[in-house]
Amino acid sequence: MTWDWAVFLNDDGSGRTYLQWMLNAWSWTLAVAGSSWVVAVLVGFFMGTLRTLPNSPWLVRLAGAWVELFRNVPLLVQIFLWYFVVPKVFPVMQQVPGFVLVVFALGFFTSARLAEQVRAGIQALPKGQRHAGMAMGFTTTQTYRYVILPMAFRIILPPLTSESMNLLKNSSVAFAVSIAELTMFAMQAQEETSRGVEIYLAVTLMYAVSAFAVNRLMALVERRVQIPGFIVAGGTGGGH
Repeated sequence: MTWDWAVFLNDDGSGRTYLQWMLNAWSWTLAVAGSSWVVAVLVGFFMGTLRTLPNSPWLVRLAGAWVELFRNVPLLVQIFLWYFVVPKVFPVMQQVPGFVLVVFALGFFTSARLAEQVRAGIQALPKGQRHAGMAMGFTTTQTYRYVILPMAFRIILPPLTSESMNLLKNSSVAFAVSIAELTMFAMQAQEETSRGVEIYLAVTLMYAVSAFAVNRLMALVERRVQIPGFIVAGGTGGGH
């Protein structure tokens, strides 16, 4: 078998090379993943926090229902629901671009997973931190903002890194609703060129590079925000 990497320099029939097409698809993949990550983090932290609120059983149940709904339905089904069903049920959503609908689907799906990690991170903290905040006169909101969430964020950074990488890879399902990302490029370019080996190897490399970049960026954040001597083990933690 001979490999022909020069296929990426060929014209795709629209005045651009396959390399330019692939780079454009890569930018769409990063845009979908990045926008979905913002939605996932904001909603995930909010819902995860609600799940740990004291004396707020209805908010805890509401957040729990959110997690169970979006965690237990396959991502591809959720994308189809957002893209085909939601605009039919809510006519105002018919004006929303398909890109945004995919971002909501992927972001909400990932937010349910992040919410559980946030909940676990908060519950891993010593109960004394919450009590100390309340003893200083902080409201519940202030206690979470200044005491609990900053420490919980440090605890969940490793699983947050994994979820961020998973989100990038999960963005590949956007091809199912014709978002021009890497997977869709690979399928179409392979059909046009019959050079599937070269096409899919190049796309695989781009996914790997992107995921590795996310991993290194999150590792940098983890080093920057770590507190020397802070340990969480067996539900206890403290600074030395």
